[in-house]
Amino acid sequence: MTLLQKLQDRSATLGVIGLGYVGLSLVREFATAGYRIIGIDLNGEKVKRLNSGNSYVMDVPSSDVAEWVRIGRLEATTDYARVRDMDSISICVPTPLRAKSKDPDLSYVLDAVSAIREHLHPGQLVILESTTFPGTTTEVIQPILESSGLVAGRDFYLAFSPERVDPGNAVYRTRNIPKIVGGVTSECARHAEGLYKNCLDRVIAVSSTDVAEMVKLLENTFRSVNIGLVNEFALLCSKLNIDVWEVIDAASTKPFGFMPFYPGPGLGGHCIPVDPHYLSWKAKVNGFHPKLIDAAVQVNQEMPRHIVRKVREALKPLKKELSGSKILIVGVAYKRNTDDVRESPALEIIELLKQEGAEVRFSDPFVPRLAENGTWLSSSPLDEEELSGADCVLVVTDHSSVDYELVAKHAAVVVDTRNALKDIPGENILRL
Repeated sequence: MTLLQKLQDRSATLGVIGLGYVGLSLVREFATAGYRIIGIDLNGEKVKRLNSGNSYVMDVPSSDVAEWVRIGRLEATTDYARVRDMDSISICVPTPLRAKSKDPDLSYVLDAVSAIREHLHPGQLVILESTTFPGTTTEVIQPILESSGLVAGRDFYLAFSPERVDPGNAVYRTRNIPKIVGGVTSECARHAEGLYKNCLDRVIAVSSTDVAEMVKLLENTFRSVNIGLVNEFALLCSKLNIDVWEVIDAASTKPFGFMPFYPGPGLGGHCIPVDPHYLSWKAKVNGFHPKLIDAAVQVNQEMPRHIVRKVREALKPLKKELSGSKILIVGVAYKRNTDDVRESPALEIIELLKQEGAEVRFSDPFVPRLAENGTWLSSSPLDEEELSGADCVLVVTDHSSVDYELVAKHAAVVVDTRNALKDIPGENILRL
């Protein structure tokens, strides 16, 4: 039986390497479509939790995981030898930046691909979903896999399909977000399409893996540049004593030619703070300097420092300095209504405030604990005592469940970076 036939009749065993937000969201769609899945992750605690029927990803309910485990549809392991039991392998490992140079760090991808190579066999489909720069699939992954003696497009199939997961989005999930696929050869693309068409609502094939890799970078660089523009607009409006939020709302009434973006305390998440660096790095390697992209990155990276300056400004009427002041941060997740703190601007803001000598606490209904410089901070209850005990309340993430009227009523001063208190009057509210 061919791989396409096995994919069609659901007899194929699908592998997912990396069981974080992206990987587990993909597992959900594979399992819902009726496939058996073997998930590999080197984090033994994650593996243990999944095999006991517990999810650690907010968008994937534990009740679903428990049912998949019970009926034998999902098995998690740390053992890469299980690759030999897989018909397809989706690689969903992190692709971060190097801390100092901000160059792409492909170590997780390279480790996964090298481990897959040891157990690769004819007829398998390998798909990279991790965000990366154009050329990664053909210039980096293909040579490693082909060093096994097998040839992509002839003995096995190799493709790239960018993940488009949006944590906390109740409308757009992996299933109904159009899936881009690009293959090393046309047969590779056809097999990748064959997998996803059985699980997802819409699959869009592009001409190559390079194009598919570039698609993801364009999507998130588009957002980075536009957020950088509106952040710079916010800084300018502050200088001119103009309400940037009112400007954006008014501009949004134009029915064409304008798409609203909103300023904030900085960029967070697994994509937007990282992807422009991947694109910029690849451009510079090829002798092209992306001025606009780099300028937007610089503006966005400056926002946490600007927020700290806003806090200092808010404390002046109270005759207080940052040093020794008690700062309560409301919301530390990188976006509203999620528990995801990856690259959250709150992390840098906390560090900057502490460097200034401030005493920092946080309250977040989705994040009970937060790791900060090797120590754990626990979320505080957002009540009258906590609010009135702070010298300044800083709203970093605008979770919809927060009682902002309570915040405005009991806080000495509020610095609102998300316009969360837009409908609440008060002289103690300082907006971005």
